[in-house]
Amino acid sequence: MRMTSKMNVLIVATVAATVLLTGCASSSMSSAEMPAGHSSSSGAVVATGSDADVTFAQLMISHHEQAVQMADMALQQSTSAEVTDLATQIKAAQDPEIGQMRGWLQQWGAPEQMDGMDGMDHGDMDMGGQSAGGMMSDADMGALGGASGADFDRMWLTMMIAHHEGAIKMAEQVKAESTNPDVIALADAIVAGQKKEIDTMQQLLDN
Repeated sequence: MRMTSKMNVLIVATVAATVLLTGCASSSMSSAEMPAGHSSSSGAVVATGSDADVTFAQLMISHHEQAVQMADMALQQSTSAEVTDLATQIKAAQDPEIGQMRGWLQQWGAPEQMDGMDGMDHGDMDMGGQSAGGMMSDADMGALGGASGADFDRMWLTMMIAHHEGAIKMAEQVKAESTNPDVIALADAIVAGQKKEIDTMQQLLDN
């Protein structure tokens, strides 16, 4: 009976020593020795965007904002049900995309606008040395705002087709340069959605 008690004490002491040594070894492990995928920090890793990703997001936000502005004008000034339906569709697609790209820029620690973009005429916007095609100038927007009836609808459709074509070129360009799957997925969505809208707008112009 006395021997059994001594053995129990010895077993407990051995287990306690093993736990203590294991804890010390774990706490002394450097971050370099930790298994892949493990982080010693509780904060999330912040992804970074390439120069092409950042430039695309910055310019496409402004591009989308102008499209939404034009859509708002159509909802107020157009008398065509087809045009107002398109305007509603454009706002529904592009407003969430603006929010998505703003979130990326915030995550990447990049400003929403490129340096020197404040006060820039939309028609002068530049993407990596190339014009952000399809952007309406201030004069274009003023002319559109002063139009009404069938003249407004035709001008709006013509301008929006050019605007969409510019967005498609920007999306195709970033697809060729980016390795970010989220950016590429958005670019694909822009190309597919806006090509379909261009077809609809061209049909309206042809009728």
